[in-house]
Amino acid sequence: MSEERDVMEYDVVVVGAGPAGLSAAIRLKQQAEAAGSEINVCVVEKGSEVGAHILSGAVFEPRALDELMPDWKDKGAPLNTAVTRDEMHLLKSPEKASKLPNAIVPRTMHNQGNYIISLGKLVRWLGEQAEAMGVEIYPGFAAQDAIIEDGVVRGIVTNDLGVARDGGHKEDFYPGMALRAKYTLFAEGCRGHIGKRLISQYGLDEDRDPQHYGIGLKELWEIDPAKHEPGLVVHGAGWPLDDDNPGGWFLYHLEDNLVSVGLIVDLSYENPYLSPFDEFQRLKHHPVLAKHLEGAKRVSYGARAITKGGLNALPKMTFPGGVLIGCDAGTLNFAKIKGSHTAMKSGMLAAEACAEKLLAGTEGGDELTGYAEAFEKSWLYDELKASRNFGPAIHKFGAFFGGAFNFIEQSLLGGHVPWTLHDLVPDHATLKPADQVQKIEYPKPDGKLSFDKLSSVFLSSTNHEEDQPVHLTLADASIPIEHNLPKFAEPAQRYCPAGVYEVVDDESGGKRFQINAQNCVHCKTCDIKDPAQNITWIAPEGGGGPNYGTM
Repeated sequence: MSEERDVMEYDVVVVGAGPAGLSAAIRLKQQAEAAGSEINVCVVEKGSEVGAHILSGAVFEPRALDELMPDWKDKGAPLNTAVTRDEMHLLKSPEKASKLPNAIVPRTMHNQGNYIISLGKLVRWLGEQAEAMGVEIYPGFAAQDAIIEDGVVRGIVTNDLGVARDGGHKEDFYPGMALRAKYTLFAEGCRGHIGKRLISQYGLDEDRDPQHYGIGLKELWEIDPAKHEPGLVVHGAGWPLDDDNPGGWFLYHLEDNLVSVGLIVDLSYENPYLSPFDEFQRLKHHPVLAKHLEGAKRVSYGARAITKGGLNALPKMTFPGGVLIGCDAGTLNFAKIKGSHTAMKSGMLAAEACAEKLLAGTEGGDELTGYAEAFEKSWLYDELKASRNFGPAIHKFGAFFGGAFNFIEQSLLGGHVPWTLHDLVPDHATLKPADQVQKIEYPKPDGKLSFDKLSSVFLSSTNHEEDQPVHLTLADASIPIEHNLPKFAEPAQRYCPAGVYEVVDDESGGKRFQINAQNCVHCKTCDIKDPAQNITWIAPEGGGGPNYGTM
């Protein structure tokens, strides 16, 4: 540490105030209270407030919440809109579609008993419950790195504040804090930047399939009350994507005349000219979606990568002094397109393993082997095992035949099959050279159903202090122009949903790679999809980034 830092000591430090992190913090306090003891818990959150960086569809399965807080209804948890019915559509062209009978939709896609929610509202509520139990939550503090001593994780260091773009110290400079802990739980969400380093440093992904990802883009719309049907869940696949560039979309009717609509593009896509943002914009013009949105007002926008490799790609989650939980590990159930209940359960299991050690008087720093044992005995493991083939089947067989395979496996056989499909090509390695594919020409946005990137980023309330070091770092600054541009038409210009990356003319008449870091919505797509694996996302100064409100 180059600067003297304030040091604070805790039993457990949790990195990230999302569903996994807050569920872990609450469970730790519950375990301590049941034992008549005390466990000191701190949660650090890089967003300006709890929920600021939370983005999800979201249809929520309450199973883990029922276990964590059985009286959640009495305590006012914001689960206000129960699912009333499901629809599934296969889009065949810009105008045509087929509505699939519910009987042939995989069982995992049925949503009876679930709720359409704002996940941001739910985590704010969880944060309130945690604080009422004595958990210390510090929003606006970004974890910069893990403290590792003799191979053991001993906590984290938060970002320095007041660092200028050139690395110098501004007048308001203040060194980050060292938060030391007996155990540290990493709940950073998809492609957590510390989690990524820990996976590499401890070899946690050895003998596992490569992790796989999608990028989810979402908008919130206020629609005509005459068109509003609270509890309606609509899913679909097909146009404008295809088997080489797969994905699916959703449209959910919440309360208060609100509709959330979004597109998930699998980051295994092949065409470097594909722009997930622009695919989403033209998707909304299809009559199946447009009938809900015409005459409505778009009120918010956001984008976030999702970890979707499932059980086959799940890394070893424990290491000396710490655990990866939730989407930092990859516990999302892609067959259900749901990760909140699984993230919560993983956090609860990790908390129980920590509490068992702490209440027995341990000094910490050991590996929580009890977590792995509890995980393999849990319904979370059973869910992930039963759905392990869902994503690989789509990749191998395409939407139609993969969907048929998944219907048979999930609906008829319940996921209990003796075979396991593997998807061994990492997402960054799937792009074809630009001269081998057809360039995609996207229509101009009409300002009614479709919009441009910059006006969309404005709706995400994204903000960063401009005079700070760029948090999107290049291992080799020459690669974007000298390698990615001639071979792949530099796909960063298109896979980024926020206009962060541009190829611009320089003063000498050549090309220059420009990074507009202030636009970044922290989706992590660049860290995942860059074909040279040359871009690394690191946490900017705490409090920066989007502020999604009720997304």
